[in-house]
Amino acid sequence: MSEEWVPRSLAGRLVKEGRVASIAQLFEMNLPIREVEVVDALLPGLKHEIISINVVQRQTDAGEVSQFQAAVAVGNEDGYVGVGMGKSRQIRLAIEKAIARAKLNIVPVRRGCGSWHCLCGEAHSVPFKVRGKSGSVEVVLLPAPRGVGLVAPEAARIVLRLAGVQDVWVRTRGETRTHHNVAKATYEALKRTYAFNV
Repeated sequence: MSEEWVPRSLAGRLVKEGRVASIAQLFEMNLPIREVEVVDALLPGLKHEIISINVVQRQTDAGEVSQFQAAVAVGNEDGYVGVGMGKSRQIRLAIEKAIARAKLNIVPVRRGCGSWHCLCGEAHSVPFKVRGKSGSVEVVLLPAPRGVGLVAPEAARIVLRLAGVQDVWVRTRGETRTHHNVAKATYEALKRTYAFNV
């Protein structure tokens, strides 16, 4: 039996009272999402996919402690995506933590048809060239015409698919074998679709 959710933040209270009906309203009000239940209430059909699971070790007084580190992406395949990481001694707990963090990191993604090859006007690619960086990895997303698909590394493909992007060219630089950094850099690039340069 699940416990009754008691909101601890303003966004949570507004959602519980029914004054905020969609996640787009929350972003318009510029309210931070600090509770997983807010996302669960506003985006019920959220899917998640595991990007990578690694074994990490840290040195303590008692010796080495091994933990599992999981990177997970969540999205509704229609303009909302989040990426999160979690660590625990058990794989299941690490994945659960990563899913919760990814839900708290959820952002809207602007889609469009920015490719001059296509100009169909439908939201199937990114509207313009965007770049994101995480660690040494830099990812550049370029608008692609319809039918190209996701020309990207596997980790980036997961994030793009969950965001609802169908066609895009991806250029990467840096240590791309670190899958979680590729995913985070892709997430950062998608986040910038709603940023504008002054």
